[in-house]
Amino acid sequence: MSSNSASASAVENDPRIYSIWNPRAWLMYAPGELPTLLWVVGVHIVLVIGLILLPLPPISAFITAFVLLFLGGLGTTVAYHRALAHRAVTLHPAIEQVLIFFAMFNGSGSPRNWVAMHRHHHIHSDKPDDISSPHYGGFWWSHLRWLWQADQPDRDRYVKDMMAFRYRMWTSLQILVLFFAISTGALWFFFVPWQEALAAMLWIGPVRLMWALHTQCTVNSICHLGAIADHGGSSRNVGWLSFAHFGQGENWHANHHRAPANPRIGHRWQIDLGWVSIRTLGLVGLAKWKPQRKGKFEEAAPEPDEAVTANTP
Repeated sequence: MSSNSASASAVENDPRIYSIWNPRAWLMYAPGELPTLLWVVGVHIVLVIGLILLPLPPISAFITAFVLLFLGGLGTTVAYHRALAHRAVTLHPAIEQVLIFFAMFNGSGSPRNWVAMHRHHHIHSDKPDDISSPHYGGFWWSHLRWLWQADQPDRDRYVKDMMAFRYRMWTSLQILVLFFAISTGALWFFFVPWQEALAAMLWIGPVRLMWALHTQCTVNSICHLGAIADHGGSSRNVGWLSFAHFGQGENWHANHHRAPANPRIGHRWQIDLGWVSIRTLGLVGLAKWKPQRKGKFEEAAPEPDEAVTANTP
């Protein structure tokens, strides 16, 4: 096969080229990513059916779902994003592991996979190799489809500094954690009628997990719909998304792309409870970070071969 034919075949098989109305746009999946597709579709189906057929859950289930969402959001923004992906803050190992658990319980996936994807995104932000850019695939590609259709980057190449057992073990535990994440509401069967218990399972499971999924995905989609600039690609700050992110700061995405090594994402009046949490942990010696010079713009991310390779436990 000639090189031109090979190139044409590669373009033809690129899932980013399909219209959202083409079934192949949604049903294609990259090698090894069928479970991801089935998970996303299955949980959405259960969510819709449950909201139609079930009553509202007990207030205790609402509160539990919110607390787990908030803690899972902190796990993603503080541990996965600021501490592990960018090394902007160093957490006490115990706090780090607790936050990793809540991030996984929120459906964020294993820490090594999340960090590899994120570092790859920063290196190729809004370029053809960016696996989640709306400028190369459209809104729904960047919001959902890339999760099961994009070719996975070489994880070991991007996370050489995360070879310790305390990071690798979570990959093996992912299915078990997701099982408990989807079924924790079953505990309500001991306390309330079965219809309310099913509703508790729905809201603590699928409703919570889909809120977390779509909220995280807005960072790839909505927060990257701006004009492409020298720093941060098309990243932009989207104030109204603070509601969906519970004020934890991920929606101030242009700030982050301009200074990814800064543990504070929200500036001045911008709400950033992730940074508040870091400062609070710092007061009791559970978090450390380097002061940032005002106006300093760091490079988005190191090349993977230049990344820190320490693997101390």
